[in-house]
Amino acid sequence: MNRKKVVVLFGGCSSEYSVSLQSASSVIQALDEEKYEIIPMGITPAGEWFRYSGDIESIANDHWREKHCLRAFLSPSRDIHGMVIMNDDGTIVTDSVDVVFPILHGKNGEDGTVQGLCDLAGIPYVGCGVLSSALCMDKDIAHVLAKAAGVSVPDYVVLQEYMTPEERMRRCEALLYPVFVKPARAGSSYGITRVDRPADLNAAVLEAFRYDNKIVIERMIAGFEVGCAVLGSRELLVGEVDEIELHAAVFDFHEKYTLETSRIHVPARVERETAERIRHTAKVLYRALECQGMARVDMFLTPDGGIVFNEINTIPGFTSHSRYPSMMQASGHSFREVLDDLIQDALGGWKREPSGLQQAAATESSAEV
Repeated sequence: MNRKKVVVLFGGCSSEYSVSLQSASSVIQALDEEKYEIIPMGITPAGEWFRYSGDIESIANDHWREKHCLRAFLSPSRDIHGMVIMNDDGTIVTDSVDVVFPILHGKNGEDGTVQGLCDLAGIPYVGCGVLSSALCMDKDIAHVLAKAAGVSVPDYVVLQEYMTPEERMRRCEALLYPVFVKPARAGSSYGITRVDRPADLNAAVLEAFRYDNKIVIERMIAGFEVGCAVLGSRELLVGEVDEIELHAAVFDFHEKYTLETSRIHVPARVERETAERIRHTAKVLYRALECQGMARVDMFLTPDGGIVFNEINTIPGFTSHSRYPSMMQASGHSFREVLDDLIQDALGGWKREPSGLQQAAATESSAEV
């Protein structure tokens, strides 16, 4: 069988480097080796690129850089259509690849940078394109487009690092507390602070500016967060809706990956009609922000049943227990099947097939008739 060569990109110059290692090791382990020749390629926090040929566990525990590495990178030259590799003896060789699966969370990976490199090289890749990746990474711009698409967004203000203290103060005068202060272009809830009174705002602003030179300050939305896993480009597959039951003040990085005081419910504890409205809104947002391949669309559900946009993650967490795979699993799609669908979508050959749950429902309906 002619296996497709799949480069799995992991690591990266990002505060989410460690998250990427966990996601990538799960993806590499789950991919079907009978269908794909898997080529792990790691990027260190310093920006060095290596082709890695060691064990998967060393990726997860961040020992991968110690051995089994050759310096390598994706070439932007279309005639190479793949990698440039430096062997231990100093010789340089090239190797073509069929598709890139970027598992790079946050900056320098989820923001359109790596996607642009793949476009230059003419190599298909899993997930959203350059424009969509950049748009979704910027919480301010994403809110503008979501609102233009008819979806409610939180009231918010934008602060830039170049603004004077007086200008920042003027922009914040009309804020209604509590608010959440967030870096505009950072992921995994880094630098996010809930602020309940004006006296605590400045410290939260300074914390957010540690991660980005642009921040948003959003009014808190009453209710709880729900999410949708969306897969596809021409046709769309939407997984079960999930729900975050939050007990801490903020669903921050620590809480997101330990769930010490929070729980994630799949399916969400909402009525069927509400779940369908959430799925529909997720598809509207996915299209409005030019998404393709995959994305996790996060929203808030208010006590009166309203749906409010939160954000779109174009490369969501990809451990087998992460939200995106879990929502797909709940709708009848295994982790391996989802990964296969994503690669086939990148190659242009994916077509939505009924899930096991949908097939069972169809069989049941036929029996009733």
